[in-house]
Amino acid sequence: MPTRAPSLSRNSSNSRKPLAAALRMLLLAALLSASAAHADDYADVSRLMRAGQYPEALAKADQYIASKPRDPQMRFFKGVIQTETGKTSDAIATFTKITEEYPELPEPYNNLAVIYAGQNQFDKARAALEMAIRTNPSYATAHENLGDVYAKLASQAYDKALQLDRGNTSVPPKLTLIRELFSAGTKNQKSAAAGAQKSSPTVAKPAPAPAASPR
Repeated sequence: MPTRAPSLSRNSSNSRKPLAAALRMLLLAALLSASAAHADDYADVSRLMRAGQYPEALAKADQYIASKPRDPQMRFFKGVIQTETGKTSDAIATFTKITEEYPELPEPYNNLAVIYAGQNQFDKARAALEMAIRTNPSYATAHENLGDVYAKLASQAYDKALQLDRGNTSVPPKLTLIRELFSAGTKNQKSAAAGAQKSSPTVAKPAPAPAASPR
């Protein structure tokens, strides 16, 4: 299935829901949009994250943010680190704050959706992904993740229909198809952080670092 969470994407938790594991959370590894002045700082934090050295990465990110509190890229890194280390509430607060200050960036919405999907809050995940797509209609990751969220909602609806009418023979094949799709997507998913992360948050693919200039 398409979706893998910054973030969509995977949590540091070992017990991941199938959808959460499938959703993708793009981790800002490319750093193509980073300005020359700050590229080394972004690269250092990214390298520490890829190495799984999250405490060191967080310390460096916090040090940077202390002097540039409105920098969206480093704050996005911090949200990913918080997600990866199981600090879900903090990650939600971090990504939400970025969306409030930089509503034109689709990536934080995507990573919020991954977290919400991992909590089975699919309505919130859908709303966040729709915001990401409204911000950037060509954002393929959000479209893919939204498809997975809709599929999960459909699965829940089919389950409910079967509970209410056990004799309905048209529902089981549909449920089987959806479950097979999620199973296939989980097997084929790539690891988050530049294809090298093993434990990731419950989000769709994390998005690359936002390219907005600090205000």
